Amino acid sequence: MRLAGKVAIVTGAGSGFGRGIAEAFAEEGAKLVVADIDERRAKDVAKEIGSRAVAVTADVARSADVASMIQAAVSAFGGLDILVNNAGITHKNQSLMTVSEEEFDRIYAVNVKSIYLTTLAAVPELEKRGGGSIINTASTAGVRPRPGLTWYNGSKGAVIALTKSMAVELAPRNIRVNAINPVIGETGLLEEFMGVPDTAENRARFIAGIPLGRMSKPTDIANAAVFLADPASAFVTGIAIEVDGGRCI
Repeated sequence: MRLAGKVAIVTGAGSGFGRGIAEAFAEEGAKLVVADIDERRAKDVAKEIGSRAVAVTADVARSADVASMIQAAVSAFGGLDILVNNAGITHKNQSLMTVSEEEFDRIYAVNVKSIYLTTLAAVPELEKRGGGSIINTASTAGVRPRPGLTWYNGSKGAVIALTKSMAVELAPRNIRVNAINPVIGETGLLEEFMGVPDTAENRARFIAGIPLGRMSKPTDIANAAVFLADPASAFVTGIAIEVDGGRCI
């Protein structure tokens, strides 16, 4: 198994891409901290995985929650090798003029500040294991932004820039940092991204811009995350891999 003996934290692991990543990591032998702001969902995923997973309720925009999340990995499994910063939110697809200040602040707290907080808490633990892998879920929105999601797009552009800068600065510590850029996917946030009801007709409008002809699925993102966590990618750092069916071409 590709991740046997590794300890991983996946944030936003109660549903969507995060759940897919957590399940894929478990299948590859990793021990998991399943972190989510929704306690029930985190527990459901951890229970499904079994004894190699523990659930943690965490708001990744709060430093105390992040510290507790990192400590859970150390207490349960003895350390940390892989951190997946997957938790994220968006505003509904709408004019940039109508997004509230409260929404803006929350988006940047969850999508951007969380990476600052998790880095400060996780890097010392990764160093104790001789290095590790940090994987940030960014978005094609940070590369090919769509109208209607301007402030969200900016948060994901920040994630991509942070990923590259972190990769350079943490390389001497043998910590690799990479990002995944999913295209719009079949998750609970789908209607927020579309800004319209989830109907076959509305999906078709978005799929029309994806050359491979479908939206992303959690398994697509999970497969990329497994590669970036796998020691086989030991010489890969600072990339933002587009898992987008050709959307960014």
